[in-house]
Amino acid sequence: MGNPLGNTNGPRSEMGRDVQVSEHEIPVTIGIFSILFEIFVWAIGFIVAGIITHDFGDQIHPSILVLLWLAAFLPGVFYTIAKVKAKNYFLKLSQVLQARASDIENLHEQRYIVLKNLSDLLSKSITLDKEVMTAVAAYRGGANPGDLNQNAEVLNRGFASLVPHLEAYPDLKAHYQIAEAMRQNDQLQREITAARNLYNQKVQLWNTEIFSWPVKQIVAARNHYTTMIPYIASASTVEGSRGNFFA
Repeated sequence: MGNPLGNTNGPRSEMGRDVQVSEHEIPVTIGIFSILFEIFVWAIGFIVAGIITHDFGDQIHPSILVLLWLAAFLPGVFYTIAKVKAKNYFLKLSQVLQARASDIENLHEQRYIVLKNLSDLLSKSITLDKEVMTAVAAYRGGANPGDLNQNAEVLNRGFASLVPHLEAYPDLKAHYQIAEAMRQNDQLQREITAARNLYNQKVQLWNTEIFSWPVKQIVAARNHYTTMIPYIASASTVEGSRGNFFA
């Protein structure tokens, strides 16, 4: 079959499907084959040494036999070294992920400052609704500093609450400080998108490597590693993308 999907002649949906990211962390597990592999790695050297000793032991100098049996440990030693390297690799990769997440959080922090300044500027010119000020303060009051997706959602809703006021008073857009704050917000959004892509690349690498059998998957399972959740678009962004911009 040339095309396993059969997407050129199969039934088609006219409705399409809205794809969403699953926030389910999948633990890394190993089965009986991985356990047998580890036993085999440690046993193969001794099996070979035993066969050689049994068949040719009387023809080999005792000192060579000693070296032969010492060499029987080598496969297990090399396997242990490989596991140590794999563990160090995951530790380094996790530090890179932390750094990428920190970059996003720093940008969120800067965006919060811009949001706060913008709300302060608007409050001097017009009376803002109580809901607007609540949305502005939400980043400090309710967001979890470690939750990238939640922080992005809070900030997006905070800015969204200010937009109707700017639309209702178009003259405010000409105010230099307000225009500069909006420009900074747009720039920070682009930087967050770029930082998000870098973070998600490392998340994809992590999620792939922890299932790389045999050594990395065994190390990941022994250390109870799980897949990581990528940084996704906030709910308000997804909802806004469905709007009619040309109405």
